[in-house]
Amino acid sequence: MSQHEPTDDIAIIGMAGRFPGARDLRAFWHNLQGGVDAIGHFSEEELMATGLFPIEVIRHPDFIAAKGVLDDADLFDAAFFGISPREAELMDPQHRLLMECAWHALEDAGYDSERYPGRIAAFTSTGLNTYLAFNICSHPGLAQRVGGFHLSICNDKDFVATRIAYAMNLTGASLNVSTACSSSLVAIHFACQHLLTQQSDMSIVGAVSVHFPQKVGHIYEAGAAYSPDGLCRPFDATKSGLIDGSGVAAVVLKRLDDAVADGDSIYAVIKGTAVNNDGRHKVGYTAPSINGQADVISEALEMAGVEPDTISYVEAHGTATPLGDPIEVAGLTQAYRRKTARTGFCGLGSVKSNIGHADTAAGLAGLLKVVLGLQHGQMAPSLHFTSANPELKIEQSPFYVVGELMDWPRSAHHPRRAGLSSFGVGGTNAHAIIEEAPARPASAASRPDQLLVLSAKTPAALQDAVSELTNHLTDNPGVNLADVAYTLQVGRRQFARRAVVTARTADEAVAALGDARRLRSALAEEAGTAVAFMFPGQGSQHPGMTRALYDREASFRCDIDRCAELLKPVLGLDLRRLIYAEPDAAKTAVHDLQQTAIAQPALFTVEYALAQLWMRWGVTPTAMIGHSIGEYVAACLAGVFSLPDALNIVATRGRLMQSMSPGVMLAVLLPEHEVEPLLGGSMEIAAVNSPTTCVVSGPATAADAFEQELTRRHISCQRLHTSHAFHSSMMEPMLAPFVDALSRVRLNAPRLRFVSNRTGTWITADEAVRPQYWADHLRHAVRFSAGLTHLLRETQPTLLEVGPGRALSGLARQLGVDSPLTITSLPHASESRDDQQAAVAALGELWLAGVTVDWQQFHEGQGRRRVSLPVYPFQRQRYWIEPRSAAHAPDGASPPALAVAPVAEPALVGYARPDLDSEYAAPRNDRESKLAGIWQELLGVNSIGIHDNFFDLGGHSLIATQMLTRLKQDFGATLELNALFQHQTIADLAAEWARLAVIDDQATLAALLDRLEHMSDEEAAAQLAEHRDPATGLKAGHS
Repeated sequence: MSQHEPTDDIAIIGMAGRFPGARDLRAFWHNLQGGVDAIGHFSEEELMATGLFPIEVIRHPDFIAAKGVLDDADLFDAAFFGISPREAELMDPQHRLLMECAWHALEDAGYDSERYPGRIAAFTSTGLNTYLAFNICSHPGLAQRVGGFHLSICNDKDFVATRIAYAMNLTGASLNVSTACSSSLVAIHFACQHLLTQQSDMSIVGAVSVHFPQKVGHIYEAGAAYSPDGLCRPFDATKSGLIDGSGVAAVVLKRLDDAVADGDSIYAVIKGTAVNNDGRHKVGYTAPSINGQADVISEALEMAGVEPDTISYVEAHGTATPLGDPIEVAGLTQAYRRKTARTGFCGLGSVKSNIGHADTAAGLAGLLKVVLGLQHGQMAPSLHFTSANPELKIEQSPFYVVGELMDWPRSAHHPRRAGLSSFGVGGTNAHAIIEEAPARPASAASRPDQLLVLSAKTPAALQDAVSELTNHLTDNPGVNLADVAYTLQVGRRQFARRAVVTARTADEAVAALGDARRLRSALAEEAGTAVAFMFPGQGSQHPGMTRALYDREASFRCDIDRCAELLKPVLGLDLRRLIYAEPDAAKTAVHDLQQTAIAQPALFTVEYALAQLWMRWGVTPTAMIGHSIGEYVAACLAGVFSLPDALNIVATRGRLMQSMSPGVMLAVLLPEHEVEPLLGGSMEIAAVNSPTTCVVSGPATAADAFEQELTRRHISCQRLHTSHAFHSSMMEPMLAPFVDALSRVRLNAPRLRFVSNRTGTWITADEAVRPQYWADHLRHAVRFSAGLTHLLRETQPTLLEVGPGRALSGLARQLGVDSPLTITSLPHASESRDDQQAAVAALGELWLAGVTVDWQQFHEGQGRRRVSLPVYPFQRQRYWIEPRSAAHAPDGASPPALAVAPVAEPALVGYARPDLDSEYAAPRNDRESKLAGIWQELLGVNSIGIHDNFFDLGGHSLIATQMLTRLKQDFGATLELNALFQHQTIADLAAEWARLAVIDDQATLAALLDRLEHMSDEEAAAQLAEHRDPATGLKAGHS
């Protein structure tokens, strides 16, 4: 199939799942491939521990203690999803499992739902909730205290899809699909229809079925549906029956055309789906129907537009029951015989032989088996098959049972294809046609250096993420590292705890991830950190600056070329020949770039192009500051000058400045106020760069004398490599012609704030549009230290030096103990690394600090592709309400009987305080202590601090309502729900409670005084004796 042919096909681009014996899909395929039966078999002790079975049942000769068990189903990362520990205990574990699985599936697809521009839908199917009945409702006092509505929200299957949508910020349809055993394949059908009708752009389909307690069994009855020995043998002559299983799975679907265009990793393609119902054309409501199944299979084939003899495998419903298997094969044969007379060409199998019947998750379990098989080019065996059930008449059918691992046959005429069936009790049938993924185009070329970014909600999760990525790269050394970097950048939610490394190969990345000196980590601001651009002044320029960026970054090259072309007629030369001089011309280029007439336009050009590159990468400044000529770059970006005008003015400025009489500039290691008394008549302060340093300018003879005086006083100073005394009276002859040049260009009020070198504060619109301001700017001192201090005091940004070297970053670090984070864009001339490598590393540092990066623009034009990578390492712990012990039950009582027996509430566990931005602070008064006690009970968190946010702890409106009810019942305090939304910490809410109490006291006192006016002295005395102090609760006169 050509990538460019429009289709109605649906791509499977993300997958996740957990099944008996398999913690992830890698383990699941390993088990399928190896023919592993993952059904659990239980001891007498394990069964007794459930409290479900009397000993005589367990020891019944036909009791089969077997079931597919999902490991760690009681664990959950509640804090990750913002769910309080108490609510996690109350929640059906199936909801919890599916939330985690859906998150992993979308990550596996390489998407972050917060940044995805389209609509993502969620279709879920959830099994019978036994946790509510067996665990929670065995404690009626607990159920009564929590309330029916809250329990419903936490346990009803109606709320699974919408809870996932809330947790992941999905804005497409959120629906629960329930058709018994066929639920999840029916959900696949509806998800495909939504995509094809443009109702969503991506869909997550998830399903879960885990019954608690898990370690149970059944009494075998001949002819019934369940296995006599704990083995499931689909299509075998034994007709042994099924075993209950468990599972949770999710897949991410997208229109194939979109998936190909977006560079998604495509696991397989859904060619067509169909759903129908048997109606009454069968022997009974719970029985299957040959015609119903045959019709849905034929319709799916028709929808897919493929012939049945192109199908080489069918993953069957395959329950191994005496009634189910013969009807299923008959239905398949009837559907295929409508198009082909061939026999024995199509494999048949059932994943139920490996994991049992996963009920609502069975369809997805089968789908994942098919997709993994297509991906690996193998058909996994259907277990325990010896010989076919004669009732199948399989020799006369198109089918054979895949009893052992085999290579999936490939046709020269069409891709590998499979059918997938799922049939529900009640007659809702579903069938899908699955095809192998189209060939994946080779990845495009990329930058040499790649940024691998990782983030998590907790330090432990971040460390786990680093370890898992390290293991993945070790196991997959041939992976395209640029695609790995891209997937991590665009396909993962960006949390506050971050780590980043740069590397060129997978092997180098593995080494870097394990090297504490190269693995950079930090706690970032999730909301996004502000950035201020700093533009350095003359003296930082050198030949070869930005050479690698010019060679490798097309947009940067375009901006440099534009500036150079605009400057050609003004300068009479091509700046690119100097900035990017060949080795044989390097000496001449060094000399020329030291000339002010060339240095200033060259520096402006490089800094302007570099700023544009940063902004394309999403790093947009909230403020700017430049040093001398650097302020012109800020002004141009702010819209004061157009680019052509800015280049012309900068070139004119440089030419006029170079035409002035020569002079000297000295850097002095003293504060301005100590230097000023030492200055002679012709030496002037030219720049104040930090609280402890400044620069002076003047004629050579005066400078020589000043330098000697400083040496005599043992004061450090250094001559700067300049030919003129800039920012001094020696510049005055050029002011009039410069103002004249400025008067001929249009000056505009700035659209973005930048600091004035002249005043050390924000430039005003009036200053920016006055030519005289720009003349004064070159005549008077550069007040960089005051300006940077002012900028930091008002905006507190991360500082990015946008130009060669690190001079301004060094000055910023001299501001004091609260000096800001400073990042340099380009290396110093003496450094060996190239400037693209430095810029990429700087981008990593910015992201580490919390700066928003546009990763799509960063990779613009590269055709990057998403790849499957390790997913979020949830930090799970056990959240569980144990069922009431069977020892308290009457003889022979079943769990439902236990639920109505009067018992005390369970001893509720308190969980550790989660990782929060706020530091713990203990209650300081009675009101704060009372609130902390209620919060700790309702949220299930120990040691809640008075500055901890209620909603960050997992609180929501339902829990808030319960909290306010408790306040009123226990302490007589009446607070409105809105009070909690406005005062979200214990400290703030306690203060509001106290404020309202004062108002209530005043009203009570006023009413009392009003009554006393109409009483006799004896009546008033009696009334006062009964009056209680609202603050203490004691009668008047008591202490």
